[in-house]
Amino acid sequence: MRTSPNRLVATIFGAVYLLVGLLGFAVTGGVGFLATEGGLLLGVFAVNPLHNIAHLLIGGSLLAAGLVSARAAKTVNIVVGAAYLLLGIAGFFLVGTAANILALNVPDHFLHLASAIVLLGVGLAAERSPQPATA
Repeated sequence: MRTSPNRLVATIFGAVYLLVGLLGFAVTGGVGFLATEGGLLLGVFAVNPLHNIAHLLIGGSLLAAGLVSARAAKTVNIVVGAAYLLLGIAGFFLVGTAANILALNVPDHFLHLASAIVLLGVGLAAERSPQPATA
């Protein structure tokens, strides 16, 4: 795992997102499952129970892929990174609407965009297969 940037990033991000998902339940007591306004994790990031479950699923996927192989980690890093890029951008348009079923707020958007940059950057740049030499 130490020689694979994709495995390292997937494992670390997976563990962090699992922890965030678990900690989120500590601040969402009494918050509706699909509430558009959530509890504040670390006093900054809005979460609701659905958002917590999403963190658990994403964290579990990243951690599992990071523990399995570089190829699996690369694939999951790219897929999750792309999803976070879309969510980070779309989130700005969801705040204050009934479609905000993850109780997103502006700090969430920037964190999702930062996660996307790291996951996509590592996923797309690291561990490229060497190209065969042409004569």
